[in-house]
Amino acid sequence: MKSMTGFGKAECFNGNRKIIVEIRTLNSKQLDLTIKAPYTWKNRESEIRNELTNKLQRGKIELYVTVEETVDDIMTHFNETAIKSYYRQIANIAAQNNIPMPPDILNFILQMPNVLSVERQEDDENEWQILLEGIRKALIQVNNFREQEGRALMEDIFNRIKHIESYMMDVEKIEPHRIEIIKTRLQHNLIEYVGENTIDQNRFEQELIYYLEKIDINEEKVRLRNHCSYFISTMKEGDGVGKKLGFITQEMGREINTIGSKANNADMQVLVIKMKDELEKIKEQILNVL
Repeated sequence: MKSMTGFGKAECFNGNRKIIVEIRTLNSKQLDLTIKAPYTWKNRESEIRNELTNKLQRGKIELYVTVEETVDDIMTHFNETAIKSYYRQIANIAAQNNIPMPPDILNFILQMPNVLSVERQEDDENEWQILLEGIRKALIQVNNFREQEGRALMEDIFNRIKHIESYMMDVEKIEPHRIEIIKTRLQHNLIEYVGENTIDQNRFEQELIYYLEKIDINEEKVRLRNHCSYFISTMKEGDGVGKKLGFITQEMGREINTIGSKANNADMQVLVIKMKDELEKIKEQILNVL
């Protein structure tokens, strides 16, 4: 089982150019992909998306690609036409206003717009393959991180499932006593409001059986145990089970709620609240399961 939280980083080189790849992932119901890379790889975006989708499947995924270049990789060009034009205009203005030309005029002109242009070497197929290898190395790290986080999640969730099962055992201990209390209370109320001599014992037994059937929780207990068992076996299936586990928790919640509505006993209600608390914590953890 994997978490949707992960991080991976890889560095690769093409001559003197260092390409840095960083991938961060967080939980999300769907695939939410963001790619931030130099414009030269804009035409490769669909290939990058396919690579990320195939390896990460789901979650909020952010890919950052940065390039550190050396001077050798950067070619500069002076725009001679612009430099001459700036010089002529400044010289004409100086002559018309009897202003001497400054000695550092060239340094001033070089700071003007469009005088210096910077060109970077075009990325070739070889560099794309280097980048792709870097992305794949970062993806391995992300998946390793996700697996590590998934193991921690699995251990925590497993313990909480065991707590729910333990509370169910406590419910079973209370149940026989609960039925006796309900039977005694109903009989006491009948004696108080109707009178002991006017009670039809056969009819009372029939009504009591009918009432006890309505508050019987045996079916709910069986289903809840089955859901807990299925939940644990599903966790062991591997990655991509997050949504399935979410559906199982919904079914577990229904059974716990039904037990609570039928409890009619303060001690049992306390146990139901504890089960609900554990289930809510499980649901929070499931949100981060791939």
